[in-house]
Amino acid sequence: MHYLSLTILAKPGEGEPAFRSRLTTLWTHVLRAHPDDYERVYSEAIDFEEERGCVSRQYMIEPGVAEMLLGVLREKGFDFLPVDEDEEYTKAEASSSDWFQIEH
Repeated sequence: MHYLSLTILAKPGEGEPAFRSRLTTLWTHVLRAHPDDYERVYSEAIDFEEERGCVSRQYMIEPGVAEMLLGVLREKGFDFLPVDEDEEYTKAEASSSDWFQIEH
């Protein structure tokens, strides 16, 4: 199995606590509205990072779920970096000490 990287961005000026809260709401929605697709989100980066001057969080997802997730992100007002479908990651890379696996 290979995975793609999805990076979700906070709003400009949004701090980590507020962004974390919005992410919780987002993933709760995905879990309830798209449970089968939620199971295809494999892991989450342990640390928040910064991209384009904003707080960000990175996820490893199965290739077939990217389109649905990007639609939900747009619908819920999240910005994100483009998903590069040509850059795939192995299960070992998505399971390293920098990531934690999402329980399903």
